[in-house]
Amino acid sequence: MKVLLVGEYRDGKILPSTYETVAFARKLGAAAALFLVADPSDLPRFAGKLYLAAAQQCGEYNPEGHLALLLQAVQAEEPDFIVFLHSAYGWDLAPRLALALDLPQISEVVALAEGAFVVPACNGKLRRTLRPLGQRAVLTLQSGAFNADGEPAGTPQVAPLTWAGSAVVELVGYEAASRGAVDLSRAEIIVSAGRGIGKPENLALIEGLATVLGGEVGASRPVVDAGWAPHERQVGSTGQTVAPKLYIACGISGAVQHLAGMKKSGFVVAINTDGDAPIGEVADVLVVADLKQFVPLLTGKLGGV
Repeated sequence: MKVLLVGEYRDGKILPSTYETVAFARKLGAAAALFLVADPSDLPRFAGKLYLAAAQQCGEYNPEGHLALLLQAVQAEEPDFIVFLHSAYGWDLAPRLALALDLPQISEVVALAEGAFVVPACNGKLRRTLRPLGQRAVLTLQSGAFNADGEPAGTPQVAPLTWAGSAVVELVGYEAASRGAVDLSRAEIIVSAGRGIGKPENLALIEGLATVLGGEVGASRPVVDAGWAPHERQVGSTGQTVAPKLYIACGISGAVQHLAGMKKSGFVVAINTDGDAPIGEVADVLVVADLKQFVPLLTGKLGGV
């Protein structure tokens, strides 16, 4: 089995998430080649063939040019799967490639299951397993779902690609997203609320614990989508990425999108009634209890009440 991995380069840097595609290929047990539009003097740490185009000539992104370059790599490599990240780059380019090649696309893969692909369903509340009818497909991978074991290593064998066309879309630069009043990325302690808090009134329990610990309140996407907490409090792949010394997850099941946002936390405590919840796989301490009973007790003990 062969895969062509599509790396990402932005604002003069190879994105670390590129190596998540490499981890996916290893887990799939496939031979991998990598496609990248970047600075030729800044090669990725990858032991395999690298189809490389110069960003200085082709642009860090333009849809027509990158698609034409990628089609060259596909023709040379003839992969079974072409693998993108589930990012703004992948959202735009993957369907263009799938259409050009007349291939199916499976989006937001979070796991493998006996050669098939697991994706979220029903706004991440459920999962379903998909398998393409043919031998080939275009895939996008959810951020944080496939993490590399150890540091990336290797020197690629470079196969240069060129494109002399013109594009109707021009990348003029990058603009940082505006931050809200809360910057959770700087917080050393975060207490996050998940759907398991039950109702918006119970958010006060999470706020009380955060106050006693001198931390900030975070939230999972279902809590934000329900309007119980503002978006600036959301932790996850569509919210803020955090790395506190202590992260307490209250009533959070552990969807991969949430884990992607807090996986760099120093110490993780999870409070959940389900001892088999996925959050338990990353937690240093898993408290199997009703948070509505446990959190007030913990807050009282820490506050000297």
